[in-house]
Amino acid sequence: MMRKILFALALGFSMSAMAQVMNVTSIEKVNLPEKASVAAISPQGDYLLLTSATNQGLTKLDLTTGQTQSLSTAPSAGHNVKISPDGQTVIYRESSFNDKHLRMSSLKSVNLGTGASQVLVRPTRDLQGYSINATSAGAVTNGKFSKKAIGSAKAQNLPVLSINKGKLMITINGKTRQLSPNGSQFSYMWASLSPDGKQVLYYQAAHGTYVCDLDGKNVRKIGKMRAPVWYDDNTIVGMMDLDDGELIYASTIIAATLDGKTQTLTDDTTIAMYPHATAGKIVFSTPAGEAFIIHVTK
Repeated sequence: MMRKILFALALGFSMSAMAQVMNVTSIEKVNLPEKASVAAISPQGDYLLLTSATNQGLTKLDLTTGQTQSLSTAPSAGHNVKISPDGQTVIYRESSFNDKHLRMSSLKSVNLGTGASQVLVRPTRDLQGYSINATSAGAVTNGKFSKKAIGSAKAQNLPVLSINKGKLMITINGKTRQLSPNGSQFSYMWASLSPDGKQVLYYQAAHGTYVCDLDGKNVRKIGKMRAPVWYDDNTIVGMMDLDDGELIYASTIIAATLDGKTQTLTDDTTIAMYPHATAGKIVFSTPAGEAFIIHVTK
């Protein structure tokens, strides 16, 4: 079971120069079976996906019962995990090496209810991006789009964001083109579609977090936060971390709206990193292998 650490409202989480984005009602430390990092939280907020500090392995942790289910022990299984809207299907990558000692990546899915698994993309050197919705999983490999149905549903041409040699790409209706809203000379990472599928969130290396439309227009800078994720169509959560060139010595979780409001959600007593969000909950990890859930309202 989990131990709740209740804080007074605000408790210094909001800086005086910042506007309130959401209300922090409590922060809950998760009772992990061992040291781990959070790879994802389910859309319903009822389970976490855990991985190691190096993204090896993937384990489901039920937040109600505390029970765990091992999904993979492979390298990279915890990197960029995606969950279907109903919380029943997880897609994840697995790394391996071929006979020439080159790293390969495959894409797999697993149904958490039945345990049935699928290989969506066989081992390749060029897995660049993937996405999932209620009926389909889509992947971009070496610039080419492929789709697989989830269960017995008919596969659809869902949008996919991908990274090709640092450039941000977008696939719509099965066709992939370069997006790179700030210019192709920059490197991009942490790209994701808004819940309504109408906006693109991304991080431009060394510059900050931005949002744009699907056509790459209407670019708006959100701030310097890193590892950004969508909370809802108008709210983004990320981390503001500080390092000495080798080690991260401080990090807080930040919430921001598209119209410029910003709020710090954690204080400096915890090194809070790599948030994941769903309605009412924001989960983060610490370098010590701990996990916390911030309970919020809007």
